[in-house]
Amino acid sequence: MIDQVIHSAKTITPAGTKEAWVLIRNGVIVEVAERAPEGLDCTVVEVGDNILMAGIVDPHVHINEPGRTEWEGFDTATRAAVAGGVTTLVDMPLNSSPVTTTKQAFREKLDATNNKLHTNVGFWGGVIPGNEKEMEPLIAAGVLGFKAFLTHSGIDEFPNVTEADLRKVMPLIAKYGLPLLVHCELSTALSFGEGSGVRSYQTYLSSRPKQWEDNAIALMIRLCEEFNCRTHIVHLSSADSITQITRAKQKGLPLTVETAQHYLYFNAEDIPDGQCEYKCAPPIREKENNEKLWQALKDGIIDFVATDHSPAPPELKHLDTGNLAEAWGGLSSIQFALPALWTAAKKHGCTPDDVASWLCAHPARLVQGAISTNRKGAIEKGYDGDFVTWDPGKSFTVTSDIILHRHKTTPYLNETLSGVVQQTFLSGKQVYGQGKLLHLNEGKILLNDRR
Repeated sequence: MIDQVIHSAKTITPAGTKEAWVLIRNGVIVEVAERAPEGLDCTVVEVGDNILMAGIVDPHVHINEPGRTEWEGFDTATRAAVAGGVTTLVDMPLNSSPVTTTKQAFREKLDATNNKLHTNVGFWGGVIPGNEKEMEPLIAAGVLGFKAFLTHSGIDEFPNVTEADLRKVMPLIAKYGLPLLVHCELSTALSFGEGSGVRSYQTYLSSRPKQWEDNAIALMIRLCEEFNCRTHIVHLSSADSITQITRAKQKGLPLTVETAQHYLYFNAEDIPDGQCEYKCAPPIREKENNEKLWQALKDGIIDFVATDHSPAPPELKHLDTGNLAEAWGGLSSIQFALPALWTAAKKHGCTPDDVASWLCAHPARLVQGAISTNRKGAIEKGYDGDFVTWDPGKSFTVTSDIILHRHKTTPYLNETLSGVVQQTFLSGKQVYGQGKLLHLNEGKILLNDRR
């Protein structure tokens, strides 16, 4: 028995875009047919010329609940995710209180999700100095891997690690085949200047130089090779590290890299002074640098794109004063993961198939390394029935009334973006369409199968 069929003239499959009828049973794809099946007695969803793509997988999201739900909580974050076609996300271990660095804190995190998950959610555990004995209990509890910072995270409860700390945990993480995600900046003292310099974006950019990233990435490549530990560089912004990343991959090291939409969409030259909604770490860099990121993404050196959705209340962004030294460093963007990337990708000669690789298939591999039984990121037999349909030719302007994450502060406000999400499906069930959330609480908790 088939529960549902979804038809699109533009279905993105691992073999490319083609007309297809996707047959679903019990939330799983059982066939991708090239012609209309006969004799079916089930619902047929007609997508027409809109693109049918696997649901977006975003493994870099800060939800902040419990403890800082006023920043962002599971309810608001996953509503925004579903509206943006994100069917699976992975929550970062910091910004919540307590931070997810112990098994007990992870239990509190799981408890906080009750009746609030509108998309599928997995969780990273955290590595901080002195918590190496929590690695295996966290793995047993179900985390998908671990996140560490090499510079101050912005949250005092989540201090950065040193090489000595990493040497304690990387053998344990490698033992279970899970990934270690790393914020790569080896920082020196910040210097913002005086007076108007606090509002100057160029001053902020100069205060976090590319060398911080390059040195940190060199360290992680060395440790990745020594421990054969799956190592993932988050939100790469320095194009100067592309060469060393390329060499590491050529050696066959288990190294993966992401960049973020904002490094590909915005350029430092266009950011006005005092506009703290653009502040993130590492910073958005110059156009020349960002064009090199685009080339590395197209060449497969950068594996995928993730939002690093990291919201905060407007007062913490210091929007009133424009004080870049004091403002929280993080952007809200998960609802616009697809259109922000597609708008910029079109200008770089890319296709919807490329976008599907960068938002679906490739980030899913990071998650599938921990959950071999949950097949995400592709429209293929045996994969989960998570989909997004979207119109690549239609545009819209980001206005505050359409934003579903908790706060309206985002650098994409008033931007005109291409690529309108039409429908989102979880396990074959339509949960978003016609600009509305149709069904809530359909998301599932994703835990590793190493436990």
